[in-house]
Amino acid sequence: MGLLAFRTLKFRKASFIATFVAMFLGAAIVMACGGLMETGIRMDAQPKRLAAAPIVVTGHQSAGSGALSERGRLDAGLVDTVSSVPGVAKAVPDVSFPAVVIPGGSGASDIADADGGSTAGHNWASSSLAPYTLADGAAPKGAGQVVLDKTLADRADASVGSRVELAVQGVSHSYLVSGIVTRSGSGGDPAVFLSDDRADELTGGSVDNIGVVPGDGASVATVTAAVEAAVDDEASVLSGERLGLAEAPGALTAQRTVIILAAVFGSWAVLVVLFGVASTLGLTLQQRTREMALLRSIGTTSSQLRRMILWETSVLSVVATALAVAPGYLLGKLICSILTDSGVLSSVIVFHQGWVPMLVGAVTAILAAAGATRFAGRKAARTEPVAALADSEVRPRWFTRNRLLLALFFLTVGISLSATTLLVMENGPTLASTAGPASVFFSIGIALLAPGICAAVVAVLRGPVRLLTGLPGRLAVRNTATNPVRMASAAAPVIMLIAIATGTLYMQSTEDSVSAESYAQGIGADYVLESGAGGFRSDVAGQVAGLPGVAAASGLVTSRGFVEAESGSSGIALRGVDAGGASLNLSLSDVTGSLESLSGDTVALSTDRAEEFGVAVGDRLPVRLGDGTRSEPKVVALFAGDPDEEFLLLPAGTLAPHTTAGLAEHILVRADKDADRGALNTELASFAGQLPGARVADSSTLSGSSDSIQQILVTANYTVVAMIVGYAAITVVNTLVVVTRKRRREIGLSRLTGATRAQVFGMLSVEGALISVVAVVLGTAAAATTIVPYAMVKNDSFLPSGSIGIYLAVVGGSLLLIFGGTLFPSWRGMRTPPVETVAAE
Repeated sequence: MGLLAFRTLKFRKASFIATFVAMFLGAAIVMACGGLMETGIRMDAQPKRLAAAPIVVTGHQSAGSGALSERGRLDAGLVDTVSSVPGVAKAVPDVSFPAVVIPGGSGASDIADADGGSTAGHNWASSSLAPYTLADGAAPKGAGQVVLDKTLADRADASVGSRVELAVQGVSHSYLVSGIVTRSGSGGDPAVFLSDDRADELTGGSVDNIGVVPGDGASVATVTAAVEAAVDDEASVLSGERLGLAEAPGALTAQRTVIILAAVFGSWAVLVVLFGVASTLGLTLQQRTREMALLRSIGTTSSQLRRMILWETSVLSVVATALAVAPGYLLGKLICSILTDSGVLSSVIVFHQGWVPMLVGAVTAILAAAGATRFAGRKAARTEPVAALADSEVRPRWFTRNRLLLALFFLTVGISLSATTLLVMENGPTLASTAGPASVFFSIGIALLAPGICAAVVAVLRGPVRLLTGLPGRLAVRNTATNPVRMASAAAPVIMLIAIATGTLYMQSTEDSVSAESYAQGIGADYVLESGAGGFRSDVAGQVAGLPGVAAASGLVTSRGFVEAESGSSGIALRGVDAGGASLNLSLSDVTGSLESLSGDTVALSTDRAEEFGVAVGDRLPVRLGDGTRSEPKVVALFAGDPDEEFLLLPAGTLAPHTTAGLAEHILVRADKDADRGALNTELASFAGQLPGARVADSSTLSGSSDSIQQILVTANYTVVAMIVGYAAITVVNTLVVVTRKRRREIGLSRLTGATRAQVFGMLSVEGALISVVAVVLGTAAAATTIVPYAMVKNDSFLPSGSIGIYLAVVGGSLLLIFGGTLFPSWRGMRTPPVETVAAE
């Protein structure tokens, strides 16, 4: 039977190509999601600036089960401790601080254009750990000298001996360029090097990393263990594939996001691929009923027939999954690069896809094919030889107990997830974990019952269709009523396509809208000062507050930390503000206590969060800041919370030193109610012109900053969903082409009995319209299981936020696939004379 299986592959190219494409693309998608999962688990980070050090001592990047968002700095005395460890040849301190070259004292936008990306200043000693070579000049000596990366020097038109304006930690200074360095490796941000003493002065004596170079003959593993013992729990010791994490503080915060993203969308992909492969293979086997009947009539046993089908499927599965390995790797790498470009992943994280994701992708495609083979080929294999020829000409029986039970299972799961979203889940980041899969499960359940639904729709629309479309309509109604399984085969993948695309896109648009609105409502400032030079000094907000027409000004620092409550550690956003300007620049309602008391070791939080953490005004709240520092600030105020925008309020001066930048990113400005807005804007612009890289914007800029964070997740979601929807679209085209090609003899006979080409096209168009009605209605119903509960929890509305154009685009694209996949193959087939078509079949 194996030889027969190989021979049948040659004579049924179209059907087998469709099945092959479904298996090939399905395996590649699952492999790509698996690679993303492996990347998130491993978080392999290759060093760039610290590439010469096989061991790096750095601050802790996680606390308990949570990742820290800011760099944890080390005591400078730890350098001597590491140096004294046996086997260590040298221990080199590395520090980083905001430093931007300002060409001609220009504004923030020009700084961004000039630098072409983020830059940082470092101590000169750390250049020995980097792929840098002093190409010209000498090392910096004294506080007024600097060495520039050649990229920065070219952009600033600077050379050895010239002077450049450098904004360091928000303050502009003129520096003499003592040298130019070149980078030997690719990647990494442009760098600025100051003298070791000047860097030590700027950072207050702390260090970011300690590069460790083992002595000759010393084992890296042995030295690593010795250094770990020496530093104890004061720092983390990195080596091997995680070495590059020392250059990317906060990189581990993406680990949980990437793993959840890969898990959620990977499970979606598996479901869609299983359905796509099973439906495509099942359809091709269903269309071979006559062939199987003929084999049974000449003495082929049921077991032989099953073996033949199994051999065919095995050949296709092995070839398709083997060929999918390389595209699956490339697709996963593409997704990883998109996540890196959008800011989800740090640029130091390396994509990995080992044998496990490849095996999972292969097994998924093979199991889907094997399951479809078992169910689709079982009837033909069990049919008695005499009855086989008769059965081959009648329409297939679709309603079985197994199909009904499977459909009920998927429908029940979909409805349960939808109900859980509405009745159990709270508004938060996990809301999508139940809402998203609901439409996937529900659409599969509906697709399994699609033949019966199609028959009912045709029965209801029979009269109007005949009345409106004439002869083509009568032919179409007769065809669809005679074979609802064929109609359902075309409608099922479209149902899933509409459900997944509509549900996911509107879920994301609702999230975007609610998040932006919540953030905007919490800001009461009229103007915002932005820095393009790393941030503002702590005294700038006070200077702004003294300008004419300014009612209040406050620095704004953002970070992320944890509240260590009895119920466990809870991640939460942190905002730092100045007490004098907090009440006017933030729109907080129902305030209990006083925001004016927000100074020193204090905190303010929402009433809901206070109840959750079991604290009140006057109590202490255990908090771990973004760099891992533990604190127990006193609660001085409570305010009405917003579940879409939960945060702790801390004094800006308290929070800023525990962030990587160490400075306030923005200055919030509230205008006096009687102030001349034009004059105030001019005054603020004049003041900003005196600061390096500062500019004035309105408060919508802050909403945009919040949106940019949200946009990171938007990009990630859209990327993976686009991949799954793309596969569903290919499955649609696959199915429609297979169905249409199978009808070539039927179309040829219609032509021979007097039907014109226009009438045949009209018949197919009406059939396409009926398929579209079923697919759009059922797909929309499936999408509602995601959209409605999600929108109800998010904004207390049955309708999602977002343009109607999203839905019209999804439906329009689906209709294009339906009619394109039906009419184009038919048009090509009708170019052959009908006599030849019938004879060939």
